Amino acid sequence: MHSLRTRERIVVEIAIVVTTVLDSLEGMIVDLSEGGAQVVGCTLPAGSSCQIDLDGHITFGTVRWSEEDRMGIRFPYELNEGPLYDQLELARAALRTPVAFQPRVRAMAASSGGGGFGRRTS
Repeated sequence: MHSLRTRERIVVEIAIVVTTVLDSLEGMIVDLSEGGAQVVGCTLPAGSSCQIDLDGHITFGTVRWSEEDRMGIRFPYELNEGPLYDQLELARAALRTPVAFQPRVRAMAASSGGGGFGRRTS
């Protein structure tokens, strides 16, 4: 049974450290909501408990799915404060800013190669 996503995922680029009891891995959050994140650049087995460290602030999570180079992490408590939440709010604010004032966002979208969310289809 699939759970329905109730929060919109926002495209971001946030360098983080993912920590478990045995590992400390560098990764990048590429989409984020109050309830979870997609991390690229590292993976852990589905079901693993982990911590996301951003600027010394820890956010707990559970790996919901994992592929060769990315994973989805669900937070047990919705984000409502801290550096990760602040980054989410900044990204949302940027989406509301007119495109003419977003040259970096436009350049990233053009260079991403067509992307979108979810799993790879090719």
